[in-house]
Amino acid sequence: MAIKIGIIGGIGSGKSVVSRLLEEMGVPVYNSDVESKRLVQTDEAIRRELVRLLGDEVYYKDGTLNKPLLASYLFGHAEHARQVNGIIHPRVRADFRRWVAGQADRPVVGIESAILLEAGFRNEVDVVVMVYAPLELRVSRAVSRDESSREAIEKRVRSQMDDEEKRNLADWVIVNDGVRPLIPQVQDLLAGLARRF
Repeated sequence: MAIKIGIIGGIGSGKSVVSRLLEEMGVPVYNSDVESKRLVQTDEAIRRELVRLLGDEVYYKDGTLNKPLLASYLFGHAEHARQVNGIIHPRVRADFRRWVAGQADRPVVGIESAILLEAGFRNEVDVVVMVYAPLELRVSRAVSRDESSREAIEKRVRSQMDDEEKRNLADWVIVNDGVRPLIPQVQDLLAGLARRF
C-alpha cells in the first residue's frame, strides 16, 4: 500500500511546484483542483445535484459549467459553500481512492489540495506536507500568475484557512520563500518518509 501525502498551502505558496518536483522524483500526484473541475463537468451525480440546487442555468446549453453563476453562489454565503462542497467533495474523495488503487505499484503517492484539511480529507492521507511562503510573497506571485487584482487575491486568501493554522496542523513543512532551495527539501521529505514508513 502506497504512503499517501497531502500537499497543502495557501494560494501562491508553490504547491504545484512542489508537486511537479515530486512527480519528477517518481511520485505521482493527484491534483484535486484539476480533477474536481473535470468531475463537475463529467460526473452525472454532481451535475444532477448542482442542477437541483441552482437550476438548469448552472450548466450552459453546450453542457459546460456556468462558472460565474456557481462562483457567485459559492462565495455569497458560507452555507452555500458547504452545500456545493457537500456535493463535490464526496465524489472527489471517491475518485482519489480509485486513483490511489490504480497506483498500487508506487511506494508513495500525493494529492495536491489547497483545502485538504477544510474538505475533511485529512484521514485520506498518511502525512500532510505544508508548502509555506510568506503572505506578501504569496499574494505577489498569485497576482502575477493569475493576472488578477491584488484585492481579488487577498479576498481569496481570506476565504481560505489561515496558513499559520495549516502550518501547525501539518506533519512536514517545505519553505518556498525564494531563498531556500526546494529540491533538497523535497529530497529530505522523501528520505524522511522512507525512514518513518
